[in-house]
Amino acid sequence: MPIKVVIFKPGLDSHYRGALVVSRYLTERGMEVVYLGNQLPDGAVRAAVQEDADVLGISSLSGNHHAIVPAVFEAMRAQGAEDIPVVLGGIIPDEDRPAMEKAGVRAIFGPGTPLERIAEQVTLVAGRPGG
Repeated sequence: MPIKVVIFKPGLDSHYRGALVVSRYLTERGMEVVYLGNQLPDGAVRAAVQEDADVLGISSLSGNHHAIVPAVFEAMRAQGAEDIPVVLGGIIPDEDRPAMEKAGVRAIFGPGTPLERIAEQVTLVAGRPGG
């Protein structure tokens, strides 16, 4: 059974190219990817639960990660989905990374991260082979 990854863009963040490239690459690597497009945290977590996701990916390029990441984890607690690991991609300044990791983000991918590394990390945080 392939690793299932749900990827979303928070709120009105319209920078979708990177998320689509990553989605396509993970699919080519044998993972099942559900790309939600723009969603609010509650909707993205609800979809991850409904899809029985192994990983929830956030693609943020609008600098809203300080608001979105805590909201995602709050929604996960409210929906009993704390067991789904979260990864974050986009424009995340180095000085913000410790706060994102402390919040619970398992991996962070900035611009230029090799797609192979993203696939490897997603497989690791999923906790099982299948991608």
